Amino acid sequence: MTDKDSITHVPAGFQRLPEGLGFTDNLQPIYRLVEGDGASFGIIVGAHHCNTMGMCHGGALMTLADITAATGANLAHGVITGSPTVHLNIDFISGARQGEWLHAVAEQVTAKRRFGFCSGGIYNGERTIARFSGTVYFPEHDARRAGAEAGDGVILPTEND
Repeated sequence: MTDKDSITHVPAGFQRLPEGLGFTDNLQPIYRLVEGDGASFGIIVGAHHCNTMGMCHGGALMTLADITAATGANLAHGVITGSPTVHLNIDFISGARQGEWLHAVAEQVTAKRRFGFCSGGIYNGERTIARFSGTVYFPEHDARRAGAEAGDGVILPTEND
């Protein structure tokens, strides 16, 4: 895929997450697509996502991978809860430039009693930007906020909070 073939728009079906989600706001605007038990998150790379070389910063890619892995594990677990990441591994394969659409996909997910495991990728069209794998912990207590919905990689505050 050449630079002129890169995807630069938000594909149909993705919905923008609201602001006020803590560290996740560093990725704003960020979009989510939940279909059944599958989760994807995406961004259009902005100047604030880039390093001094004009490429999407690895920290932005890691945050995108982390949110996607946690959401994928939560969906597989079937319980909406805050699930802290205990391990995240990422391999950077290709660079992404400002203005490109990136989407992270939870591809292989396994949920056990206390831990969830997820691997996936970050893509621009058919071009692979990064591959990731993560492990999240499912706490015994209810670590979610009231009103959370399936697919909330980050739990949203409600009027009752």
